[in-house]
Amino acid sequence: MPLSRHKSYKKKTDDKNDHRINDRIRVPEIRLVGDNLDEVSAVANRKIETEVYNTRDALGWAQDMGLDLVEISPKAKPPVCRIIDYNKFLYNKKKKEKELKAKTAKTVIKEIRFGPNTDDHDFNFKLNHAKEFLESGAKVKAFVQFRGRSIVFKDRGELLLLRLMKELEDYGAAEALPKLEGRRMTVIISPKKKK
Repeated sequence: MPLSRHKSYKKKTDDKNDHRINDRIRVPEIRLVGDNLDEVSAVANRKIETEVYNTRDALGWAQDMGLDLVEISPKAKPPVCRIIDYNKFLYNKKKKEKELKAKTAKTVIKEIRFGPNTDDHDFNFKLNHAKEFLESGAKVKAFVQFRGRSIVFKDRGELLLLRLMKELEDYGAAEALPKLEGRRMTVIISPKKKK
């Protein structure tokens, strides 16, 4: 008899599982809150305030208004609910999360490479690029690449990076002194915070 092969499918997580809504709220009483309690009062034909109500009554009011009863704080005693349009609530929640994600700063690192025998013209050319990168808010990773026997000029590479750090003092600050990693001496310069 052949073995049956079961593929395990991961269920797509649904936002609707985040909150219990309507018939999924199975407690006898809930605390009703919200900024539309005046509208609820009109449907219920009595003054509704932030108080404890029978769940069935609140569910009926929500249905009469064409809205949903949504459990906001399930751990509260009794659970806290609101009468809202649940799809609109989810839409606004996703929109806020997207805005927050867009506001978080992404760190960009630009690299500038030197040789141990870089002349003044090349140094100034790369220095101007480093200034532009720092002004645009990116970090600059400057390194001196030693090839072959040029590793004997470690001190030249270090002096070159120290000179670069000195020239860029007005634009940014080095995170640490230059350090040698294999055949590469590196320094990372962070931009100054804009006021």
